[in-house]
Amino acid sequence: MLVLGVNQPANLAGGLLAYPISVLPAWSAITFFSALLGFSVLFVYKHTSNQRAIGAIRDKIKADLLAVRLFKGNIPLAVSSQARVMLSSLGLLGHSVVPLLVMIVPVGLILVQLGMWYQAGPAEIGKHPVVVKMKLKASLSPELAIMLKPNADMADLAGPVQVVSRNEIFWKIQPLAAGQTRLQFQVGDQVVEKLLSAGNGFMRISSKRPGMNWQDMLLYPLEPPIEDNSAVDSIEILYPQRKSHVYGTNWWLIYVFSVSMLFAFLLKPFLKVSM
Repeated sequence: MLVLGVNQPANLAGGLLAYPISVLPAWSAITFFSALLGFSVLFVYKHTSNQRAIGAIRDKIKADLLAVRLFKGNIPLAVSSQARVMLSSLGLLGHSVVPLLVMIVPVGLILVQLGMWYQAGPAEIGKHPVVVKMKLKASLSPELAIMLKPNADMADLAGPVQVVSRNEIFWKIQPLAAGQTRLQFQVGDQVVEKLLSAGNGFMRISSKRPGMNWQDMLLYPLEPPIEDNSAVDSIEILYPQRKSHVYGTNWWLIYVFSVSMLFAFLLKPFLKVSM
């Protein structure tokens, strides 16, 4: 499948983020990635857009704005100049379509890889338990036995708790060892696994193992999708949120966009990019 072919090299590239994240302070690592993203987007925009045409349109906009200021008393001229500014702005937008189409997929893959580092923190050892949610494809059959197999690296505190109306089953578990371990679920005559990350600091976290749904496969690429013939649709671990306005849960995305745009704006005159 195409999505799997895209995820494999993206995961390999995402693993390279581990070194700067491990050696740099948290705020400086994400700032470095944001600046690099801003530079990359600006570089790609320059070489995939018609810079000469964009420059000419911007010159027209400046001339029409100047005409509006100089001839305020000439209403017809001012109106026509403002109309040309609007049309020119639409022209600039049109010249952004090709760079946008070129960048949307790679930028999306980069954000997904960053999200596995920053969107959630690993499960804490001996402190707060985490909840595991299994989503079934259909209503739970009485003949289908489902259990979480014993694992030396975690304690099964509660479950399985069934929510029949939503085809969901929950467990509450407590990690006992740092690192990554595979939870194994016996579902009828099949065994379905889910990766559990526990410890401190930053780890690449796979919050959800998806089924054969291409949107979920793109958003959660670290683990292979659950086979189509399984009764399980997905397995998700509700990891603790990161608390920071720079690299915390959801905040990291705002920070990355803001800093990357700032760096792109600062680098624009040096790279001689018209936008």
